[in-house]
Formats: sequence, C-alpha cells, structure tokens
Amino acid sequence: MEQEELTAYDKLNVLIIDDQVLVQNVIKSALLELGVVNIKYAENSYYALRLCEQTSFHVVICAFNVKSDKDGFHLLEELKFKRYVTKCTVLIFLSAETSEDLVNSIVELQPDDFWVKPLNSKHVQTRLPLTLEIKRTLFNVYQAIDRQDYSKAIYFAERHLLNPALSKYHLQMKRLKGECLLNLREFAEAAGYYDTLLKSHKLSWAYLGYIKALLQQDKLAEIQELLQQLTDKTDTRFATYDMLAHYYIGKQDYEQAYEEIKKATRLAPRNIERNKRLLDLARLNHDHIGQYQATIAMAKHAKNSIHDSPLLRLNVVRAGIDYATTLEKADAVKVLGQSDLLLSELEKQLPLAAQLKDQLLVVRARLHTAREERSKAEGIVDNHVSLRPGTSVEDNLDKVKALHELGRREDAVSLLDAIKRQITGTGLTNQVVGKYIEQEAAERTAVHFTPQQLNRMAVEFFKRNKFHAALNSLEQAFSLTPNNMSVALNILKVLVALRGQEPLDEGHIALAKNLQQQLQHAVLDDEQKEKFAEYQQQLQTVL
Repeated sequence: MEQEELTAYDKLNVLIIDDQVLVQNVIKSALLELGVVNIKYAENSYYALRLCEQTSFHVVICAFNVKSDKDGFHLLEELKFKRYVTKCTVLIFLSAETSEDLVNSIVELQPDDFWVKPLNSKHVQTRLPLTLEIKRTLFNVYQAIDRQDYSKAIYFAERHLLNPALSKYHLQMKRLKGECLLNLREFAEAAGYYDTLLKSHKLSWAYLGYIKALLQQDKLAEIQELLQQLTDKTDTRFATYDMLAHYYIGKQDYEQAYEEIKKATRLAPRNIERNKRLLDLARLNHDHIGQYQATIAMAKHAKNSIHDSPLLRLNVVRAGIDYATTLEKADAVKVLGQSDLLLSELEKQLPLAAQLKDQLLVVRARLHTAREERSKAEGIVDNHVSLRPGTSVEDNLDKVKALHELGRREDAVSLLDAIKRQITGTGLTNQVVGKYIEQEAAERTAVHFTPQQLNRMAVEFFKRNKFHAALNSLEQAFSLTPNNMSVALNILKVLVALRGQEPLDEGHIALAKNLQQQLQHAVLDDEQKEKFAEYQQQLQTVL
C-alpha cells in the first residue's frame, strides 16, 4: 500500500464485515455519499478471509459479533497475522457491546477507531475522513513501523513534530515515538521522554509507557504510588497488571506474577498467549483448579481462531486428571467423568484419532490410573507407550505423569531429564516452563505418589494410630498441593492426635504455626472454620 492510495475516495477499497444488513446499508450509504465506490461485504469470517486473499483493502470495518465461525476479535487477529491488515490499513471496530473485557481485548489489537452501534450515516461521514486524514499524514511513520524500522519511524515522527501545520496530530506522533523507543529497548531514554511528556499531557498511554520503561530498568520501588493509581483506573488497570506480570516473571517471583496475570486475564480473557502464561504459572504455583480452568478458557476462546487445535481440548483432559488427583474421591469422580467424555469425543474424531494416537493412549492410561484401574493402564503403557521422548514438551510431560502414577519412577525421571534439554531460548515463557520442569523433576524424585494416594495412605495410617507415618504422607501431599486447606487441616488433626501420645518437637510446632498462619488468611467454608477453631484450641499451648 502506498500513501497516495489513501487520497482519493473513489480509489479506496473498503471491506465491511458485519452480518447485519441494516448496519451494512447505513455504512454503504455514508460511504457512497463520501465518494467511495469500491465496497465489499462479508457477513462471516470465512468470506472475509477469502475477500482479503483477492483484494488489498485500504479500510477494514469489522463487527465484533460476526455470524457463525469466528468473532471479530479472532478474525482481526488472523487478518493481522496474515498481514492483510497492517499499521498502514485503516482498521475500524464495530460493536454494540462496550464491556470492559471486550474493550480491553480490542485495544490490544490497536484499531484506528471504535464505532459503537447503532450507527448513523452522519457518524460514519464524520469519523472516517478524520481517521483517513491521520493515516495519510502519518503514513511514512506507520510504514516504517510495519517494516520494524523503528529508528526511521522516530526520524519521520520528529520531522512531523517540527511542522506547526501538523500540530493537531502531534499527540499521535508523540505516542508512536514513545512506542518506537520501547521497541528499540531504549528504556532510559523512553522513561525520560514519557516523564517530560507527562508534565504537559496527563494521558493514560503516556503513564503506561512510563511505567513500562521504568519496570524494564527494575525501578519498581519508584512507581509504587503511581501503579496503585493506574490499577484503580478502568482504562489503565488491565495493561498495568499485564506489565507487572511480565516484570515479576523476569524477577522469578512466580507467585506474584501469577496473581498479576490472573487479574489481567480476567480483564481481557480472549488473548490466547496470556492464557498460556496463566496456565504455565498456575501449574508452577501448584494451583490445580486454576490450571484446569485455564485450559478450559484456552479451548473456549481459541475456538475457530488461528490458535484452535484439538491439543487444547486434550490439555483440558490432562489438566482435569491432574486436578482430580488432588480431590476427595466423590469430587474426583465428577471431574474424571467430564474428562472421560471429552477424551471419548476426541477418540471418535477421524482422522484426528490416528494423528494423536500416542497422546490419546497416554491420557487414557492416566485416566485408568486415576480411577484405580491399574491393570488397564499398565496394559496400555506396556503395549503402546514408548519411553523415548517426542518433540512436544507437553506430550512428554504427560508421559512422565503416566509413568510416575504407575510407580515407574526411574523411567519418569529419565524422561524428565530429556525434557530439560528440550527447553531452549531465554524468553519469559521458556523461563516459566523451564522452572516448572525443574520443579517436576525434584518433586517426582522425592515424592512417589499422587496427592490423592498420599491422602488415602494417611487415612489408613491414622486409623492404625501410626501418626508419624500419617503426618509424613500428608506433608508430602501438601508439598504438591500447598493451596489445599483440607490437607492443611488434616495435618493439624494428626498433630493433635500425636500430641496425645508424645510431646511435639520443634519441627512439629513450627509446622503447626506455619499452617495456622496460612489458614488464618485462607478462604474456608463453615465446616473448615469449625475444625480450624477446634484444632487451634487443642494446640493452643504450643501455638
């Protein structure tokens, strides 16, 4: 696309993606009055993509609610990925909905304008010329950004800023310059630039650029008050939480990173890469229900998008089994039943079942083990599962779990060593996954059973008054599920019983105090609160 192509309305190619004929007609009428004649319509994403393959559009107007196959968010994501839409394209988003999570998701795609339905012809005739004028004026800046030549983009922006005739576009140019400085990783210069800018313009994007530049320089302490202000504001809190998550991952504070990414994901749930980071941090922090919910969200939001894959649904089954192994039997049965239904659906899909045969067999074996159908699981592993690592880290991890759950610990640890060598690169995602692999290796070497198995063993030991053995089993279970307050309460119960036999040693007392502190800050149901109060009363002399 060249700049002169945006100067004449009769030369513009415009694509309207909306399944409402009334909306199409309103926009068409307004465009025709402006002199636009080359107008194409698509009422679904499939047809929109086909049109983009055939024609290079200067203006794309896309509705959020597009019939059938994809929503507008996923469609625009794909159009950008395939470069049918670039920074030089005029991109306008349409929606009758203005909820915070939708707006946050749209902002991430950086449209040039956002039109709220219902539309009228006057609105279109007023807004589109303004948007086109900005795009034409700053075209060389946008083109340089498209080519990732950020230094040239800054050069063009600074030249425009010297032109008083372009003063009404100066804020857009200043914003683009700041973004380019961040992309060039010139964080000290960017911080100074935004600091100066904020003295005259108290703009949300300037605040966000400023804190990003300072966080990249590890200056969190200097902006604590500002961060609090930004997380209180609707238009900045999502981006602030997202930046904080990245910051804490870089500092290897994975617990705090997880708290921040949860907040960001709630505010903009459609971004699949963020959901993937949420999943990785959930399992690193032993949050099995969070892990399970993250896989469900990924499968839901990726449906019919460029990210869609049967592996996402398979990951729901995998996470369901992980979650079930931490639950009481009655709750586990329900989750395993849901996992079985989804797995059975995948097994029936041809040719998918043939393509994912090995992965499906491993998951089926794990499901049998979780249901205490050991012989069936062993039959699958012995006859169909190779101990050699494959190319996928996730597939190999699932194989490790299948082996470990059957007590084949040496094979599991050997495979984990191979997985460690598969983690390459220095990105934040690889950092989190690498840490998780290290954690898995350490835990599966030290702990030989699932949390559910350990809890059952503890019950049997407790019945036979073998309190030390029961305590050991529960402590191992708690190391794998540190957020499970039922296990924490069971440990206190055993300590109460043990104290009836012998005095508690320093290690026991320290354990009781740590659990007391954790339980005091946890969300407990009424029954758990009653038990906690009872155990505290019985241990009050040592607490």
